[in-house]
Amino acid sequence: MVDKDRVVSGDSQIEDDENELSLRPRFFAQYIGQQDLKNELAVYIEAAKTREEALDHVLLYGPPGLGKTTLAMVIANEMQVQIKTTSGPAIERPGDLVALLNELEAGDVLFIDEIHRLPKVVEEVLYSAMEDYFVDIVIGQGPTAHPVHFTLPPFTLIGATTRAGLLSAPLRDRFGIIAHMNYYSETELAQIIIRSAGIFDSRITPEGAKKIALRSRGTPRIANRLLKRVRDFAQVAQKKVIEAEIVNSSLDLLRVDDKGLDATDRKMLKMMITFYGGGPVGVNTIAANIGEDVETIIDMVEPYLLQIGFIKRTPRGRVATTAAYEHLGIAIGKNNY
Repeated sequence: MVDKDRVVSGDSQIEDDENELSLRPRFFAQYIGQQDLKNELAVYIEAAKTREEALDHVLLYGPPGLGKTTLAMVIANEMQVQIKTTSGPAIERPGDLVALLNELEAGDVLFIDEIHRLPKVVEEVLYSAMEDYFVDIVIGQGPTAHPVHFTLPPFTLIGATTRAGLLSAPLRDRFGIIAHMNYYSETELAQIIIRSAGIFDSRITPEGAKKIALRSRGTPRIANRLLKRVRDFAQVAQKKVIEAEIVNSSLDLLRVDDKGLDATDRKMLKMMITFYGGGPVGVNTIAANIGEDVETIIDMVEPYLLQIGFIKRTPRGRVATTAAYEHLGIAIGKNNY
């Protein structure tokens, strides 16, 4: 269960589809952040274009909201090819996969989001498609069943996942390019916010952009989402320019603090400290106590708290750190970590 009310959620729920699409950069020159990864991919793309070959298969992994889908589209644009997009849960049968692959031209990109959620039977068909550009499937049932061989044009599979550890080794090993996407710096996020404000036909001061960036959890999707909400507050307050003051007051009302923590984050940390002395606490216990499911904790809440050093993982469970106590203004007891 995904908490759709979280303002700083980095999940894949899309608000205002037209705005989301317009915010996406189309080429590396427009894509802010992930500089080392961009430089690396630019080399592979230029080499593939020089050889007139399809780009090797690419696996992008990292927390939600960092731009994996956008980067896949940028790669296709840089390669000057078409891209087909889908997700792991949407491909239920081998026939669904074959239908997608059959639409590809030589060099095209097939992007599969949440690739770790592919059914095993589909994943196994994908092996030969990735390695040798063919698939064999069985048509019919019983005595009439017969194998059919489909030859495919050379193509590039780009897979995206927030849970790289859930990928099977045979699938992971078939990706020639494996790239981890990192959280964005406050400077990069401020640049993204200023760019997005321009697309929204809104004016924002550099200081206002910085204030939003500080509370965006290192994630562009969250930065853009917060910008939209602050823009609403500014419009109702009849502010022609989004300044730091309106940003602070708006995000305070939204209960997003200066570290980017929202009510769910603080609830989790306070529960760990108050009920369990700071930990160790198992993730199932955490989920039950704060009314979230385990996947929400692992995918959406925990990564950022780990990144900023507010919790740590141990063999016995999660532990709240000294930094978490200090941020919440709670004194460390003798039984706490």
